[in-house]
Amino acid sequence: MATDESSLGQIQFLTVAEVAAVMRVSKMTVYRLVHSGHLPAIRVGRSFRVPEKAVHDYLRESYVGVESA
Repeated sequence: MATDESSLGQIQFLTVAEVAAVMRVSKMTVYRLVHSGHLPAIRVGRSFRVPEKAVHDYLRESYVGVESA
């Protein structure tokens, strides 16, 4: 269990406003992604915190490349 606690200490969490700024979307869009399960988050009181890695993973997976003909 000690390894779980030490790895949790390494996770960088972002607020909904910070996630919205990184993704350049509204906070409502971030809330929708969290509530739909597309973006994992933890609840701290009445607020959500999103792991920074989850934001980058979501963006990487959502990337739509343009193929040249």
